[in-house]
Amino acid sequence: MNPREVFSAALKRRQLPSETTCYRLSDEDLPGITVDRFANTAILSLYRDAPEEQQLADALLGLDGIESVYVKRRPREARRAANEKTEELAPPEPIAGAAVNELTVTELGAKFVIRPPNGLSVGLYLDARDARQVVREHAKGRTVLNTFAYTCGFGVAALLGGAKRAVNVDASRKVLDWGEENARLNGFTPDRYDFISGDTFDWLARFAKKGEQFDFVILDPPGFATTKESRFTAQRDYHLLVAAASKVIAANGLLLAMCNVEQSTRDFDAQLTRGFGARKWNVVQRFSASAVDFKQPAALQCRLVELNDSPSP
Repeated sequence: MNPREVFSAALKRRQLPSETTCYRLSDEDLPGITVDRFANTAILSLYRDAPEEQQLADALLGLDGIESVYVKRRPREARRAANEKTEELAPPEPIAGAAVNELTVTELGAKFVIRPPNGLSVGLYLDARDARQVVREHAKGRTVLNTFAYTCGFGVAALLGGAKRAVNVDASRKVLDWGEENARLNGFTPDRYDFISGDTFDWLARFAKKGEQFDFVILDPPGFATTKESRFTAQRDYHLLVAAASKVIAANGLLLAMCNVEQSTRDFDAQLTRGFGARKWNVVQRFSASAVDFKQPAALQCRLVELNDSPSP
């Protein structure tokens, strides 16, 4: 089949949940190619050299109302090179159709701001949809700490689920400002003190030192992250992140641990065991990206964990 036929067939297979206008349209139906749809805009991601990228974009344009196509070139080294080659990897102009600087999408009724020209990441990681729903289902009455918050999708989900408070920590003030926009879009008045710019490890240590505890902590780190204070690699350091987080999780509190690095997910449970040390815990739920629009088994691994005792002083 030609690309148009492949994408059309993928589209027909989708049986999406209600009030959802963003999803993965094609998950490597063509090898090394994914397509994410955000309302009438498509994000074409290339995980291999694709001299046919214009043909792929043209095949998407006009398909089921798609009006714009942006390309994101994602070789293995893309994340490391992103800061140096942003416009080469993620051109700010569409490869096909009209320019769209910003749009709003819905996910299970929640609203999010999407910015297609914004480098390799446009505002929402679609493979975490089920994880955001899990947070929403378990947040009622809880104090929630959302680390590596990015645009605060989990924080928004927590508030929509009735959280008493949702604190978001990220190294970038820019994405936290974006997160505040998402909160306002969903009818909340953001408290600036709940959007903290800084290193996650540093803030976990600060919270622990002050004796501040949370009922629900979310760990969704990138594969690697560098700040002035630290360098984090999921494959090597995930257990350290769990250990730091466990010191601020209250008795009978919850941890949502997520990892999307293939080498790390192979021994993910072992990383959790090592990180929790002597704390008593059990896995409430294991899941991955939604099978509705992602290939299974997906790289993303998620564990909803309950802590059955109090953190050590």
